[in-house]
Amino acid sequence: MVYRKSTLDDCRAIYSLICGMENKKLPYDKFEKIYYKQISDCYYYCLVCEQDGMVIGALNMRFEEQLHHAEGIAEILEFAVATACRNMGIGKEMFSQSCQIAKDKGCLQIEVDCNQLRKDTHRFYMREGMHNFHFKFSKQLIGDNVPENALGR
Repeated sequence: MVYRKSTLDDCRAIYSLICGMENKKLPYDKFEKIYYKQISDCYYYCLVCEQDGMVIGALNMRFEEQLHHAEGIAEILEFAVATACRNMGIGKEMFSQSCQIAKDKGCLQIEVDCNQLRKDTHRFYMREGMHNFHFKFSKQLIGDNVPENALGR
């Protein structure tokens, strides 16, 4: 396994992983535009795991200074490992490396938002020493603001 910072060439593979995580096909043109913008921004870092020349894991995070901490915080935005490659320690290693990257960037802590329906993912984060101290609230600004929590909608 090779763990490295993603490149422009990884966009399609990361797109596939994130569509799999979300259980829906995202618009590739919009995804690519955002990915290309983030990859050149020092406040973002996308870590990938590569095996035999194929990207099998992606962890995308953002670094920001937050007033309510008066410190730098890292936030995991997306984290996906190919279904066939789960339970092999890849996620654990990627999470560990992301924590070190965040520390090296001067961050006080690392955070992640995770859909309430992703129970297995919650267990993973708790095994890795994370705590559920926050609530996250959402409101749709386009379309119907339905109170339904669904994956892949």
